[in-house]
Amino acid sequence: MKILALGDFHGKFPVKLRKKIKKEEPDLIVSIGDYPSFSFKKIFFKHSWGRSKQVWEVIGKTKTKELVEKDWKNGENVLKALNKMPVPVFTIVGNYEGVINDTFDINKTYLKDVKKWKWYDQDFFSKIIKKYKNIKRFEYSYFKFGGLIFIGSYGHTIPGRVKSRNFKRYKAKLDNLFKKFKKENKEGKVIFVFHNMPYKCLDKIRDKNAPKEAYGEHYGSKLIRRVIEQHKPILGIGGHMHENQGKIKIGRTTVINTGAALEGKAAVIEFDENKGKIKKIKFMR
Repeated sequence: MKILALGDFHGKFPVKLRKKIKKEEPDLIVSIGDYPSFSFKKIFFKHSWGRSKQVWEVIGKTKTKELVEKDWKNGENVLKALNKMPVPVFTIVGNYEGVINDTFDINKTYLKDVKKWKWYDQDFFSKIIKKYKNIKRFEYSYFKFGGLIFIGSYGHTIPGRVKSRNFKRYKAKLDNLFKKFKKENKEGKVIFVFHNMPYKCLDKIRDKNAPKEAYGEHYGSKLIRRVIEQHKPILGIGGHMHENQGKIKIGRTTVINTGAALEGKAAVIEFDENKGKIKKIKFMR
């Protein structure tokens, strides 16, 4: 079986990458999300990152709405292109879809003081994705393809608070999924898919445009790390950290960072589903 894994589009799905994918003739495509662009990225990191102030409080609601609608138009163009792929596409959400908080309790963080705007806080992704029948979501769920089981999650953009209710709640969901497919997992036929990388695993921030206090630090998910260490799936697929495309081992688990699709990056995994073994991993750059 040939699996094409990619994500972190941020509003762009290069034509060159699409052509490469079609030449590979994969059996299925697995995406780790992040479809819309982020027009106010600089403003967000300057005024909102790690703070309770919202972007729309800085630039106003009218301008924010204009930029968000533009970002989601770009994101939907990516989804349209994926939907036209000649093989099934399965996706989880990324942080740019903003629909899951799985690693901390909001009422115990600075976010409890964040002002609310119903329009801005709506779930754009769930409404849009319904239009595209060739793309199926599976975060905190699973799908079967051939002889393999794919379990999906998310993993917030920060390491997370392991004692929080949300961390424990989503950890329990993943534990139950792995227990459901305990036999298949033992046979090497379960693949774990997440957005953020596992903590201390291809997760060090090396982007020169990152906030100074984050540069050089590990920002992977402790939730994803703990699940991998406990259940030991044969393969883990993630991304989020664009600068860290590559592969690494956590015990018996091979973990790959697909790289960012907007930069023309992806990963092709050739998998022997009968033997439960990875035959080959090739990175598109």
